[in-house]
Amino acid sequence: MSGQSITDRITAAQHSVTGSAVSKTVCKATTHEVMGPKKKHLDYLIQCTNEMNVNIPQLADTLFERTTNTSWVVVFKSLITTHHLMVYGNERFVQYLASRNTLFNLSNFLDKSGLQGYDMSTFIRRYSRYLNEKAVSYRQVAFDFTKVKRGADGVMRTMNTEKLLKTIPIIQNQMDALLDFNVNANELTNGVINAAFMLLFKDAIRLFAAYNEGIINLLEKYFDMKKAQCKEGLDIYKKFLTRMTRISEFLKVAEQVGIDRGDIPDLSQAPSSLLDALEQHLASLEGKKVKDSTAASRASTLSNAVSSLANTGISFTKADEREKQAALEEEQARLKALKEQRLKELSKKPSTSSTTAASPVSTETGTISTAPAIDLFSTPSSFTNSTPKVPNDLLDLQPAFQTSLPLSTGLPLANTWGGFSAPPATQPPSSTGLNVDFDSVFGNKLAVNSTDSAVASPNQGLTPSAQQSGKLVSDDLDSSLANLVGNLGIGNGTTKK
Repeated sequence: MSGQSITDRITAAQHSVTGSAVSKTVCKATTHEVMGPKKKHLDYLIQCTNEMNVNIPQLADTLFERTTNTSWVVVFKSLITTHHLMVYGNERFVQYLASRNTLFNLSNFLDKSGLQGYDMSTFIRRYSRYLNEKAVSYRQVAFDFTKVKRGADGVMRTMNTEKLLKTIPIIQNQMDALLDFNVNANELTNGVINAAFMLLFKDAIRLFAAYNEGIINLLEKYFDMKKAQCKEGLDIYKKFLTRMTRISEFLKVAEQVGIDRGDIPDLSQAPSSLLDALEQHLASLEGKKVKDSTAASRASTLSNAVSSLANTGISFTKADEREKQAALEEEQARLKALKEQRLKELSKKPSTSSTTAASPVSTETGTISTAPAIDLFSTPSSFTNSTPKVPNDLLDLQPAFQTSLPLSTGLPLANTWGGFSAPPATQPPSSTGLNVDFDSVFGNKLAVNSTDSAVASPNQGLTPSAQQSGKLVSDDLDSSLANLVGNLGIGNGTTKK
């Protein structure tokens, strides 16, 4: 079967309608295509595990739901996606899986749709068992053995005796579940199982490196342990030798399927004399009669064994570092390719800018307009340069109102300093607008022309003082000044009464 099925497309469309991008990506990563999950989908899901606003339980439940499918391809790819997120995703994902009582219940899975379904169902059952054991291991020790710090000051090398004797069996159980996958080179016939094998290969290298360092720490403490601890430690070491043989066979399969020989670590067997020395020491603690052995020979045997196992650990660590370096170089190459693609897109894109009425630069003609831009938030005075010039002077504006009655009523006006002065002579309103004759002002000839009929008519029945105040609040400043000069009686020797 090749290509996405109709079911895959319908499921993806349903998630698109509901707006669940995570569920849609999980669906696309676990299609019916007989190939491993696509890298772009896995990268997106990894990024989702690093986002705090993403619901990790919902992501995990979506993957569990995909494992209930009847197709071996969908189920296998769901397990691969889960494993990938456990290895490369945020630790929150593994923590949630470890907190669940049950994970994958696929011990009875069987796809009867074809011969290939029968074959792959066997590996699905084994693979799901390993993922369950991986989560259980995290629940028991609260860390992932494949991600712990290694070296002389690593987690397994600095662990005390009691904790070490409890932790190593947990690594052994996880290692057994991994090696139980038990695939041969001629069974790696499609992209789905190949993707699962690659993840198992990387886990095997890191897991055995931690396992190896735990055994080194155990051997260094062995001759100082109590009798019960020595008995338990000897049993752990015997199991370790058995697993060294199995991991060696697993690495041979990896070499046969085309994995680079430089990425496969070398295994250095510990000398057989070490096992004899450990058994004799336990027998001596139990009070059995054993052949005498000097402390120097025992120390020499232990030193040789530790050195051999340390070389194995170094080889596994180097292989892991090469894998990390290769992943880093691949990521850098991908970023470089994206950068070059973006530069090409920018170079092909025409450098045109949007032209608006407010922009003084004209890109179409290549000329620069010197007309200033209009500021919509400025005071009205700032628009004078851009608006058309008024044909007449502001004082010559003729409002479309009826001419008002003269303000003067012929009554004497109160002088500012007391007394009364003669009322100023009135002048008929001009038909051309408001004209101010300064000669008549200073020659005691006042010309009053009101432009506001609403102000003049109410003042006709008021007292002279009220009329004076009404004239002072006129809208036209020049008219007010003229009235004030008339009231003061300036010009032509006007006498106060």
